[in-house]
Amino acid sequence: MKKIIFAFLIFTGIVSGQNQFTEINSFPGAFSRMGFGSRGMGMGNAMSAVITGNLVSYYNPALSVFQKGNAFQIGYSILSLDRSLNFLNFTKKFDFTKRQRSGKIGSRRHSAGISIGIINSGVSNIDGRDGSGKKLGDLSTSENQVFLSFSNRFSEKFALGAALKLYYFKLFRDITSTAFGLDVGVLYLINKRFTVSASISDINTKYKWDTGSIYGENGNFTTNKFPLLKKIGFSYHIAQPNLTAAFEFENSNASTNYIRFGIEYEIYSNLFVRSGLDKLNLSNFDAPVRPSVGFSYSYNSGSWTIGVDYAFVWEPYTVTNDQHILGLTFNLN
Repeated sequence: MKKIIFAFLIFTGIVSGQNQFTEINSFPGAFSRMGFGSRGMGMGNAMSAVITGNLVSYYNPALSVFQKGNAFQIGYSILSLDRSLNFLNFTKKFDFTKRQRSGKIGSRRHSAGISIGIINSGVSNIDGRDGSGKKLGDLSTSENQVFLSFSNRFSEKFALGAALKLYYFKLFRDITSTAFGLDVGVLYLINKRFTVSASISDINTKYKWDTGSIYGENGNFTTNKFPLLKKIGFSYHIAQPNLTAAFEFENSNASTNYIRFGIEYEIYSNLFVRSGLDKLNLSNFDAPVRPSVGFSYSYNSGSWTIGVDYAFVWEPYTVTNDQHILGLTFNLN
């Protein structure tokens, strides 16, 4: 009886000590939730309320109206397990004068913004074999997101934006799927330093699969819905010294409640260092967090600016436990 009780205690201890399953890991579109570029990932992806520096509507569709100049960003990631993750984005702000309504004298300045981006991911060098173990060759998969956002600044304090997203997933041979999504976001400037934001991402986004082209009558029709993400964010910016701190809370219908935060500091003219923490899950403390650090340096020639960005992100469950995110930014003033 003592041996049975002892074995039972060991068994229950092992079971209770296992990491809890996080439901969001079974949802599609995981590549699109990793972040965008060196700056965002270096600050823990807590960027939905940050309105300084080069901006991308990936984090909040309302951000592009705060962009200074015409910003172009390109990014490349060094990942383990033969994975790839690449970024491309262009953000532009438009300023124009709008006449006042009848009965009012003069006109007022008006601002709008646009952001266009691509996220490309995939896995290569997959060893393909048939049922008997015979090698068929190397296989690969590719998953992509294209987004186009528009934003409008209705007043000095309030901005609203929306983004249309197209997903394309090439899984295997003729097995592909396309999905459409919608993001909506708002920003409110409490004062010159403090900004708050709210956004909803991947509204009614889902993959639809048909495997009949491979399995014939044995094929299936399957629908995979993306998680609906709801975020609120806060940022605090100090001009002297040039420092930005950001915080974000994200809730999803996949049983996650993530906290993110990041900080960016200009230690020397045009040289920034940053750090952050991503995916602190209040619903599952067994899920590992993702700390990050990074830096950027830019050179200004007057009419244009070129910058180099880098971020290191700790990634669990991989061979080397790291991600290296490299980026180039170009800004035409």
